[in-house]
Amino acid sequence: MKKYRLARGFTLLELMIVVAIVAILASIAYPNYQRHVTSTWRTKAVTCLSELAQTMERRYTAAMSYAGERPNAACASEIEAENRYVFSFDGEPDDISFAIQAVPRGIQATRDSQCGTLTIDQTGARRASGGEPRCF
Repeated sequence: MKKYRLARGFTLLELMIVVAIVAILASIAYPNYQRHVTSTWRTKAVTCLSELAQTMERRYTAAMSYAGERPNAACASEIEAENRYVFSFDGEPDDISFAIQAVPRGIQATRDSQCGTLTIDQTGARRASGGEPRCF
């Protein structure tokens, strides 16, 4: 009579079940991760818009006018947002008003179409061209 030793390890079927479970979890997790990354870049752009608006308010406090040299978007280069957003004025600032916008570009424009261009003006009003209310 032969004695058989018990084989230790995984069968191919068990291994395939584990691979299938990992694939299902990854297919759920990766899109959520991408949404989080897109949201994080949007938040950084909103922060930069706020900084630029504060710069304009300091200019108004000092000169009683928003007109003049454009502020440097240093916050954009610090957060490397220039690869995701272009910061500019929506029109030319005058004595009593301005509007600064962050236009998404590249992959941000593709993934963040529900928010689109983000704008802040001299009253602090914030708008998103995509119409989504939770963009700010």
